[in-house]
Amino acid sequence: MTTQCVRVPLGKRSYPVWIGAGLLKRAGTLFKQAGLKGEAAVITAGKAGRLYLPMLGRSLKTAGFPVTVVPIPDGEKGKSLGVAAQVWSTLLKKGLDRSATLVALGGGAVGDLAGFVASTYMRGIRLVHCPTTLLACVDSAIGGKTGVNLPEGKNLVGTFYQPALVIEDVSTLKSLSPRQVSAGLAEVIKYGVIRDAALFAYLERRVADLRGMKEDAMTHAIAQCVRIKADVVSRDERESNLRAILNYGHTIGHALEASGQYRTLTHGEAVSLGMMCAARLALWKGAIKPFFVARQEALLRKAGLPTRMRRVPVARVLEHLVYDKKRSGGRQRFVIPTRLGKVVVADGYTTPLIRRALAELKWP
Repeated sequence: MTTQCVRVPLGKRSYPVWIGAGLLKRAGTLFKQAGLKGEAAVITAGKAGRLYLPMLGRSLKTAGFPVTVVPIPDGEKGKSLGVAAQVWSTLLKKGLDRSATLVALGGGAVGDLAGFVASTYMRGIRLVHCPTTLLACVDSAIGGKTGVNLPEGKNLVGTFYQPALVIEDVSTLKSLSPRQVSAGLAEVIKYGVIRDAALFAYLERRVADLRGMKEDAMTHAIAQCVRIKADVVSRDERESNLRAILNYGHTIGHALEASGQYRTLTHGEAVSLGMMCAARLALWKGAIKPFFVARQEALLRKAGLPTRMRRVPVARVLEHLVYDKKRSGGRQRFVIPTRLGKVVVADGYTTPLIRRALAELKWP
């Protein structure tokens, strides 16, 4: 299978995103090609560390990169200011200076925390993402967003900090559970809705292959998502305008996650539900036709994602919406579709209308 390389342009510079099977075994070579030098501090957690750290470590050491391992708690527990402080202290105790490279090996939570640490340790050291989940491959590893959670909500403290290199080894995705694969597919479907009708149609044809982790389908879908995000990020690195479209489904999705204290729903499941809410808001405003809502719902279900809930914590969701980063001037803003492959950011959605969209999530 052909390895693909997508470059993310940022002004006068860019960074490469390598996508393909078996890439962790070539990590040392890819580090050298990217001009990296010095010690590599690998931040990892849980299963990803157990399965893939030995392979990554051997490749880096063989290429002449000394390796320090910094384990953190798995999942959202690792995305806190307290964990970040522990990592800063560990790096200092290990003697890592500004010539070091921080490597994120794991899912989105590991990447978000590692990016935040890299952007702040000694005012910034180099960063490499090695995502091992589909969600991280198409979302958090691309674009330079970093973040940690607060009790009030997700990613409320963070920075914009671009990596020097991203290595996406699709072989690692075979260790994911079916639920994790489906969670990642929510973000993949999102890209089709917001920017690429042809990708959406491809997903409709090959969603079963994607759920079955066929490498050709996965490499193609991931590369298309990375190209879309690279284009958006290059036009709006700090989310001042266009980049907000990447948050389709996330406004209510993040509030659903927070209302369940990040234990009830995966990120992808919450985004799937958020996409359904956003589509209904668009439908009620006359921006789209009912067929769009039905087509989106059908693909989400085929991907193994929820489009309904047995219990909808309406009051808690509305409370958490107050902390949404897209909120402006006291008005709630949503990314809504106008046709397949096109979305806009709009406000004017009242609390009663949002309540109605949330009510539609409940099983009849």
